[in-house]
Amino acid sequence: MMRSQPAINPWLTALIFAAALLGWEIGVRWARVPTYLLPAPSVVLHTLSTRFLSDYLLATLITLGEALGGLVLGSAFAVLLALCITLYPRLEGGVMSMAILIKSMPLAAIAPLLTIWLGFGWQPKAVIAALLVFFPMLVNLVVGLRALDPAKLEHMRAWHASRWQELRYLRVPHSAPYFFAALKVTAPLALIGAVVAEWAGASGGLGRIMWLAYTNLNLPVMFGAIFILSALGVALYGLIAGVERRVVFWAQPDLG
Repeated sequence: MMRSQPAINPWLTALIFAAALLGWEIGVRWARVPTYLLPAPSVVLHTLSTRFLSDYLLATLITLGEALGGLVLGSAFAVLLALCITLYPRLEGGVMSMAILIKSMPLAAIAPLLTIWLGFGWQPKAVIAALLVFFPMLVNLVVGLRALDPAKLEHMRAWHASRWQELRYLRVPHSAPYFFAALKVTAPLALIGAVVAEWAGASGGLGRIMWLAYTNLNLPVMFGAIFILSALGVALYGLIAGVERRVVFWAQPDLG
């Protein structure tokens, strides 16, 4: 019987994280590194504790909303095109060429253009996040929809199943682990996309805080935003992994 992977030990994770912060703290203080070059973790955490409610909370919600919007938008387009490629293989050449073109575009150069076209609101940030999400999600889904057990596929065809029935009852369930694997990769990418777009111009968000801190050499504030982004990435990954264990429990490896 297949059993799900054991949950990550939170105590071990916290211990490793604390050891890394302690090493950072000792190294910075021993080398007497100026705060404007590399602040100690204690300074960053103090900045977070004193300015979280006034500065960071709203910015965090803005960036998280933009990233989730981009994640949903990019995933939706990827799912739609992956299904089209699976049902109509002749479309693959054109669709994949377009996907590679999107992947190859320098998003740091596109972000200012989108800001000019769509304004300083959430829309250009969500689009940039969606562009980062789109390609890895599409590739994973196409692989998942096609990587089938030939015996199962032949069995369905022996019963004269239509392509839609193959898709619904065989290909889509089989591709679920690939979908969650792609989500675990693309969720942090969506955060990166939102922040990159905010650097190009925004009225709020963690990217704006980082940009203002960078221009003023206020590195404790900048590292505070980086800490929050890292925590958001870990939280999203953990949430997706938890949902995956419940939804596709049958695909988890047997660890004995």
